[in-house]
Amino acid sequence: MLKKFAMAVTAASTMGMSAFAVSETVPSPIGDFDVSMSATLATDYIWRGQSQTQGKAAVQASLDVGHESGVYTGIWASNVDGDVFDGASIEVDYYIGYGNDINDVLSYDLSWNVYTYPGGVGNVEEWIGSLSAYGLTGGVKYAYHPGSSLYKFVSYSHELPYDTGVILALGHTDTKDYLLERRHGETYTDWSLTLAKTFATVDFALMYSDTNLSNSVCRDWYLDRTSSCGSNWTFSASKAF
Repeated sequence: MLKKFAMAVTAASTMGMSAFAVSETVPSPIGDFDVSMSATLATDYIWRGQSQTQGKAAVQASLDVGHESGVYTGIWASNVDGDVFDGASIEVDYYIGYGNDINDVLSYDLSWNVYTYPGGVGNVEEWIGSLSAYGLTGGVKYAYHPGSSLYKFVSYSHELPYDTGVILALGHTDTKDYLLERRHGETYTDWSLTLAKTFATVDFALMYSDTNLSNSVCRDWYLDRTSSCGSNWTFSASKAF
């Protein structure tokens, strides 16, 4: 399958979320491809503990294609707040990567990602690398355009009985700009706890998230709305096709 359970719940913990692993295998002369799509309704779009929709509901969708070799590509989209993103009302992300198993318990993933905001702020480009074993995933995200930023993250996912799962996630953002003096607020930590449940082929998730981003920085980033960076309960329902 293109997305294993551990990868799916790690994505779910951000509520920038694709549905859990469901795909259709398509044979071809160059090997089998897995194709999956998802649609998600969420009460908010949380990114690193911060609301991207100013506390409003989010509609999200994804399309993923993976080859049996481990190469994959995909597209993911969500609505965002137009005021914060300089007129952009939608975020569209594109990615391509490679993931595989090192042994029976250890796997790795490396991807290149570009985040676009049509009609608004400029694109962001980022490399992501991670290692996973025994439900634990750790990795780094390095954004290099237009600015430089390093995000270190770790998450733990555990499958429970009755198609239920729990996910713990912790991340730390550190903006790197060696030509400019570092300003307050360029480093911060976010964390989340998610309970996920599959019922009647629909994936439900309830997440609590928070960040230690200061109120002054939050006002600067989110147009004087400190609630965008505070503790948040987010509920979502996703369907994979």
